[in-house]
Amino acid sequence: MSRKASCSCGELQVEVNGEPKMVVACSCTNCQKRTGSVFGVSAYFSNDQVVAKNGKFKSFTSTGDSGGKLERHFCPNCGSTVFWEAGFVPQSVGIAVGCFSDPKFPQPIAAAWCASKHEWVSFPNGMPTSNSQDFSKGA
Repeated sequence: MSRKASCSCGELQVEVNGEPKMVVACSCTNCQKRTGSVFGVSAYFSNDQVVAKNGKFKSFTSTGDSGGKLERHFCPNCGSTVFWEAGFVPQSVGIAVGCFSDPKFPQPIAAAWCASKHEWVSFPNGMPTSNSQDFSKGA
């Protein structure tokens, strides 16, 4: 299965093959600022699943809440962040789920960085949560 994600204006596109290795709802401050919302939903694909990156993009590198490097890539025309590399998910590309424009896209398996989650945000009962990117310890 091939999937294509694009920015708001369509100039920047990423095409991937197969299912994501992980889909996560994240309330870290970087995702909040990246989306302008209270959390982001990210799909992570192995580097070898990336078929093509089309269009020009600019990059912004920062330190994530985990202390690791986070390199975001966004469209210089419309400003949409479409994909990124995060140090805590090596050999992978994160892609904003909303950029796929697919209401049937797989749902998140967990919610991360819940320590910085807005108090009024709730995730489905039974969804694993964590105060970091490590889901094995729980919130």
